[in-house]
Amino acid sequence: MDGETWYGAAYKGSKKFNQWNIPTANATGFGAAADDYMERGIDLNEQLIRNKPATFFFRMNSDAMTDAGIFSGDVLIVDRSVKAVNGKIIVAILNGELLVRRLQVQIKGVTLAAENKKYGNIQVDEFSSYAVWGVVVHSIRTI
Repeated sequence: MDGETWYGAAYKGSKKFNQWNIPTANATGFGAAADDYMERGIDLNEQLIRNKPATFFFRMNSDAMTDAGIFSGDVLIVDRSVKAVNGKIIVAILNGELLVRRLQVQIKGVTLAAENKKYGNIQVDEFSSYAVWGVVVHSIRTI
């Protein structure tokens, strides 16, 4: 993440506490002795989502990125607040079509590279309708 700037959202949500701030108590109001050794559950929102208002989920519907570890049917977590820099996997719209590709920025222009030998790289020219929707930050696969 060198050379990358992360922009946070102005809205931080109405929840000003996390699971550690909630005291555990039994019916008498005193915590159980075992509560000191109790483990906290894993909250996937805290682990996988850095900027909630700028994050959306996207289901992969192609095998164009299999060499990058993204397979058809995977759920991609895409963050629009992360800057799309050279080498990142992005969700882009090119001439009305949604694509998941690796961004390659060069002097001669932008290339959207597939991570599968069956697909060729796409050179974005100046006449193309092109926009980056966001950067893929996680891929979730059901096995």
